[in-house]
Amino acid sequence: MQPLSLQNLSICFQLLMFSCQTQGENQPSPNFNQYVRDQGAVSDQLSRRQIREYQLYSRTSGKHVQVNGKRISATAEDGNKFAKLIVETDTFGSRVRIKGAESEKYICMSKRGKLVGKVSPGGEVAACPRSPLSPSHPRPSRSSRPLFSLAQPNGKSKDCVFTEIVLENNYTAFQNARYEGWYMAFTRKGRPRKASRSRQNQREAHFIKRLYRGQLPFPNNAERQKQFEFVGSSSPTRRTRRTRAPRART
Repeated sequence: MQPLSLQNLSICFQLLMFSCQTQGENQPSPNFNQYVRDQGAVSDQLSRRQIREYQLYSRTSGKHVQVNGKRISATAEDGNKFAKLIVETDTFGSRVRIKGAESEKYICMSKRGKLVGKVSPGGEVAACPRSPLSPSHPRPSRSSRPLFSLAQPNGKSKDCVFTEIVLENNYTAFQNARYEGWYMAFTRKGRPRKASRSRQNQREAHFIKRLYRGQLPFPNNAERQKQFEFVGSSSPTRRTRRTRAPRART
């Protein structure tokens, strides 16, 4: 058997590289967009929550969204205590939960498309209160006595999760995570609009995020800005003298 020459070895090596390249091109590239959508649809229970505080300015009513108990409206003035919202992240994507700082209730959406306020996360099963016994009302049997009531609604349910969508006009729309295509929207009078009639391109579903009026956060605080004030140099250095434009001779 004759040994292969260098020319034959180089040809075999080129054929091998060409076959490997063609096999790699035939394999489909991974779809990262689908991966992001799948992971964004699941609540992240491990990562630390990102918490922000701001107001939501409604484009139609010209007022701010407020959570006053179970009532949700867009009639609050700038700086109203019920207009201060605490926004918590639900996934690594753009899904958030919106809670009123004063009422501590989350903005949720019912199956009828109505915005309601629900209590803070907890979801404990509350026991039914027992009424005092009387001779005319004997103690009921154990089988007919309800031990627990239904769990209270909480902000962890999917109907309390919204997806932030930044629009081309720099407004933000909030789509409910459970009912796809239903958006948080308000009328000109600040009343909640039925979500089944809301669309992403409608003015009723457009909002602007605004900082809560009061003490500005760092580094916008005036007292903390004093620590970072620049002090001008009295005598110019040799380098600044060289870069200065020459004076015009008279």
